[in-house]
Amino acid sequence: MYSKVETEMYKKGAIILPINEQAREALLAEVTGVSDDDLNKKPDEHSWSMKQVLEHLFLMEGAIVKTIEDQLEHGEVVNAKARPIELTVDRTKKVNAPDYTVPSDEFATLDEMELKLEASHQGLLKLTANADEIALKRKGFPHPVFGQMSLKQWIPFVGWHEKRHTLQIIEIKEQLGLA
Repeated sequence: MYSKVETEMYKKGAIILPINEQAREALLAEVTGVSDDDLNKKPDEHSWSMKQVLEHLFLMEGAIVKTIEDQLEHGEVVNAKARPIELTVDRTKKVNAPDYTVPSDEFATLDEMELKLEASHQGLLKLTANADEIALKRKGFPHPVFGQMSLKQWIPFVGWHEKRHTLQIIEIKEQLGLA
């Protein structure tokens, strides 16, 4: 899964962009070749479509980037301890999406979703390239499950969150008979 070096970097609170890149690559691989119609199909009335999962992901990534930027500028020092964010991939634990990340029912193409995901990801990359490392470690904001997290840990959280939803897309494909 991850090398000992990557695991140790994570435990020390390092920004692990490889997790973000690996997660994005795996996510896009799961939807490559899926028709726009299948992308927008829900397995049942209570589930999200693959398009809705993708929409949720770019909404979440964008919201996290904006919140980190805001906290860097206006936030207080919290000195949060490292949280076990790798547990995010455990799909047996249900978590309700924040209202601002709940996807719409509107039809969208895979191309449209990929462009939106690329834009939100570019925002994250720009943030990590320009942010003050010390401020990222010292400031933070709370996660609904893990509690107070440093801004620095929120960055790899985006990757773990995408891994969780890649598993959801795999489940949706199986339910739709596409796997």
